[in-house]
Amino acid sequence: MRVLLRQDVPELGVIGDVVEVRSGYARNYLLPQNLAVEPNDANLKRVEQERLDREKRAKERLETLKGIASRLAGASVTIKAKANELGHLFGSVNESHIADALVAEGFKIGPEQIALAAPIRTLDKFRVPVRLAEGVEAEVDVWVVPA
Repeated sequence: MRVLLRQDVPELGVIGDVVEVRSGYARNYLLPQNLAVEPNDANLKRVEQERLDREKRAKERLETLKGIASRLAGASVTIKAKANELGHLFGSVNESHIADALVAEGFKIGPEQIALAAPIRTLDKFRVPVRLAEGVEAEVDVWVVPA
């Protein structure tokens, strides 16, 4: 049975592909889950329009993220932490601490977007990369100062 995919299906195809599948797979899984439809002219046009709408939304989102990245590039946050007289922290500064400091500055950043190689364990200034999306990255200055 030939079907037109409305969503990406692993091991089968991407949105807009017309693929040949077993009729039971189409009737029992693809069609009830709204993953595919019959490939007629109206459905082809509708799926193409959905694909164009998704691409437009993705492009707008990417532009928004690039704007956020340009604002982040000039950002600097200060984190206070307890340290000994040599400047070694009694704990460490990790992704969640940096994300919380960025949220306090007005950025909507989650800890999973902070690309810290290892937790910070000393007092100093660090350049920390923030990955907003595939190919959209900015570096933030993080100052770790004694509390």
